[in-house]
Amino acid sequence: MQVVASAAIITSALATVRPLGTSGWALAAAILLPLNCLFLALRHLPARVLPDRPAVIWLVVAAFAVAALMAAAGEGTAYLFAYFLAGHAGLRLQARPAALVAILIGCLTALVLLTGIGPGGSEIPWLVGLTTGLPVLIGMVNRSHRQALSSALEAARSSERAARAEARSVLLAERARIARDVHDVLAHSLAGVNMQLELADALLDTGDLERVRAATDRAHSLVKESLQQAQWTVHALREDTLPLLDSLTAMLDSSGHHDALMVTGEVREIPAAAVQNLLRIAQEALTNAARHAPGGPVHLELDHRPGEIALTVTNGPATRAITNGTSSGMGLVGMRERVALLRGTLTAGPVTDGTDAGGWQVAAVVPA
Repeated sequence: MQVVASAAIITSALATVRPLGTSGWALAAAILLPLNCLFLALRHLPARVLPDRPAVIWLVVAAFAVAALMAAAGEGTAYLFAYFLAGHAGLRLQARPAALVAILIGCLTALVLLTGIGPGGSEIPWLVGLTTGLPVLIGMVNRSHRQALSSALEAARSSERAARAEARSVLLAERARIARDVHDVLAHSLAGVNMQLELADALLDTGDLERVRAATDRAHSLVKESLQQAQWTVHALREDTLPLLDSLTAMLDSSGHHDALMVTGEVREIPAAAVQNLLRIAQEALTNAARHAPGGPVHLELDHRPGEIALTVTNGPATRAITNGTSSGMGLVGMRERVALLRGTLTAGPVTDGTDAGGWQVAAVVPA
């Protein structure tokens, strides 16, 4: 649109500005007319090509050039150059230099019209010359609008970048959650199966087939349990809600610890995220108990408190030989991460007194 306007002003000036010749005022007009057309065309250069300081110099020179053309030409629309230059000053420059350039343009054109310099003077009143600086206000308004639009676009881009960063953070957190779930399932099931198979292998040398059969049956039971745990993991990844008490009871029964669950407080519905993470914490605690304290008693307490729920898993010292096996070392780390996600607390350490002295206790408290 601005290019079209500039082209219209240049075309009008070329068609109406007279006289044009090879001597005197006509020669001056013939030289100044293309120069003013060039100055007007320069307003379409981007700011990176024509920075602010050179732009001020260009507009000042252009102001004198348009005033000189108005003086040299006896007739025509040369004054239109002044209006468009003043408007561009408001659009291109800061408020103070733009206002100074507009005042200069208005004073120079008014002076030319007032004094009647040139061939025969001009019929345009000198007060009209003062109005040539007024378009600077329109330019300033357009500049403010452009800056506001640019700020809005930058804010939108910043918001988009923030949204992408947040989405990536959520994705990484989800990946960490999946890694914890996979670890919990594999650690619990494979450690138990490995323990029973090692026991069966050791019993083969003794010829105690009954105990071998019991160990292999236990291994089969753990495989079935791992399948159930895999289903729990799938449910957790789909954010389905599992029954907390029933799941804990089934988990303890499959671990061989019947009637080991004690529930206190007023039982109520627990948020899905708390259920999923409490189940995984209990699962990891039971896995650690089976690995580090085989044969030891296990007690699990679920305490419903106002605004929170506490899960405590306590195991006594081992009553059978501990089989050395591999461990990822991520069990306790995973439990702490789960509790941290729920903004809860977790404590873990040895039991120093009571019937379970010499054992280990894990206690998690989460909002619920």
